[in-house]
Amino acid sequence: MPALSEPELVEFPGVGTLEAFNTDGLRSLIATVKAPFMVEKTMRYPGHIEKIRVLRESGFFRAEPVMLGGVPVRPLDLASRLLFPLWQFGPGEEDLTAMRVVVEGTSAGRRVRRTFEMLDRYDRVTKTSSMARTTGYTCAAGVRLVARGLWGRKGVSPPEFLGRERACYEFVMADLAVRGVAFRETVEPLA
Repeated sequence: MPALSEPELVEFPGVGTLEAFNTDGLRSLIATVKAPFMVEKTMRYPGHIEKIRVLRESGFFRAEPVMLGGVPVRPLDLASRLLFPLWQFGPGEEDLTAMRVVVEGTSAGRRVRRTFEMLDRYDRVTKTSSMARTTGYTCAAGVRLVARGLWGRKGVSPPEFLGRERACYEFVMADLAVRGVAFRETVEPLA
């Protein structure tokens, strides 16, 4: 599915209304998880999709050079140069990370929907961004997992393999929770 397609408004506790749209971040999950249907959506504040669509449809993300004042310029390079500085945090700006994973399937012979939600915010005490907390702490938990001998697989493994081993999954989730990155899990029966 193309990026920015199938937009929908979703409510996220503690944040409010967000717009969710298809993105292409499934990567290795497509090959490693046997599921008849899988989609990744990115959530942003309402209005984001339209702004990005205007840039995309105006050609700002194209890699093919255009002539500008007799000089070949890649629109993507120009857009990056102009936009990236605007996306840097200014003094007092704080980020948040909201994630929702919804899985439907059979558990103990019953059809269920299992939902995992995480909402993390900038840490004012340590001055650590939420994105750094949620990604960096997860990587550090993975290193501790290996250092303690809990991970026996050799070679390079995609991150979702951690979830296949309950002890590894529980270790990482507990490690994140100690650092204030907590997931809420709900299970509801399906007809």
